Amino acid sequence: MARRGSLGAYSKVMTKSAGSRRHLPSSPFNRQAPASPPPEQFDVGDRVSHDQFGLGRVIGVEGDHAVLIDFSGRQGRILSPFAKLTKL
Repeated sequence: MARRGSLGAYSKVMTKSAGSRRHLPSSPFNRQAPASPPPEQFDVGDRVSHDQFGLGRVIGVEGDHAVLIDFSGRQGRILSPFAKLTKL
């Protein structure tokens, strides 16, 4: 037979949250995240290299959102951030 409410007394004790924790100024948890570098800007005609698709040439730029690239007859649209794309 299963007993109901066997943790009843313990659940009342654990309902309060610990609240926000204060860290010392020298704590490693207070470190600011390093600033990410700005996304690379591409122009039409730039030669690029992609980790998966290889070498290509930029044929269109959609602001900071996407880049259209011709990879030897195969076209691809690469979205920002351009982690796998490097300008040559």
